[in-house]
Amino acid sequence: MSSLTLRLVPLVSATSFLFGLVCLSTLAGIFNASSSCEAFIIRQSSTGTRKIAPHSIPTGLFYSRQICSFDVGDFALPTGEWPYTAADMNRIDNTDDEAFYSEPRLVTHIDDYAIESLTAYYREELTAISRRKIDGGSKDGTVDVLDMCSSWISHLPESGNVPLGRVVGIGMNEKELEANKALTEYYVQNLNLKPSLDQFRDDSFDAVCNVVSVDYLTRPQDIFKETHRVLRPGGCALISFSNRCFPTKAVAMWLQADDIDRLTIVGSYFHYSAPWASIEALDIKQPAKEAPERPSLGEMFNNPSKGFAWMNTASAVQKVKASDPMFVVKGVK
Repeated sequence: MSSLTLRLVPLVSATSFLFGLVCLSTLAGIFNASSSCEAFIIRQSSTGTRKIAPHSIPTGLFYSRQICSFDVGDFALPTGEWPYTAADMNRIDNTDDEAFYSEPRLVTHIDDYAIESLTAYYREELTAISRRKIDGGSKDGTVDVLDMCSSWISHLPESGNVPLGRVVGIGMNEKELEANKALTEYYVQNLNLKPSLDQFRDDSFDAVCNVVSVDYLTRPQDIFKETHRVLRPGGCALISFSNRCFPTKAVAMWLQADDIDRLTIVGSYFHYSAPWASIEALDIKQPAKEAPERPSLGEMFNNPSKGFAWMNTASAVQKVKASDPMFVVKGVK
């Protein structure tokens, strides 16, 4: 992409230490230590119970691999309860979010390869939804999407590739939303102050997306409950994130967590908000191809272009391997 990539700060130990003294309910008290999940390792750590797939499991879609799935028994409390404290949802900067987002940021918050992976994943998921709608009697199979915490770009595939219908954005900055060509309509709304989606009727959308913004939500139970309400039966919520954020605006327990813990946190948001039919964590970063075998010194001496070609290819492969990770927690209504 030609657009500037905003390199957000990786989640660093200094910030984690600042919050570690005063906040974060341990995940062991939120998730059952006895949870089991077929084909997964259950590991105890200082941050609680983690479920890790020893090998990623194909999902049936080319651009995603299942890390784990979540069952009701994986959580210590029933749906409707809430295990997190105000300290868990605390932030370094609790000032007005509207002031923080007042200036438009026409930049991307993940690198190009992560964006490419997310768009490819969206294309597959939304195409699958479209096909199910056609099988169910829909004439055109158009997919209605709600893009929460939206900005100037939604990373959705071109409408010519997927039959998109209504694409609604909810975001904090009107200039960013105006610049988003994928949106058919938008609302400027601070979800941390007003998590209600009362402008939408029940069963309004086939998919709800949230890209690299779940870590900024201070009222996630309310927001995920509303997400469930506005989704049509069989619709899905796709909550994506990487390993970068604005650390002053992310909630405390997010800064304390590693990638596996963050998948579990988002899975718990689903579970405690509403009775979802399924919840699963996915790795959607497209795998990098292996670098070709290096030519021998003799081959490179006789044909220098072969050496330069190998070097360029190996460099490109290494760049892909070093790009941002990309995860999705998917809930199906």
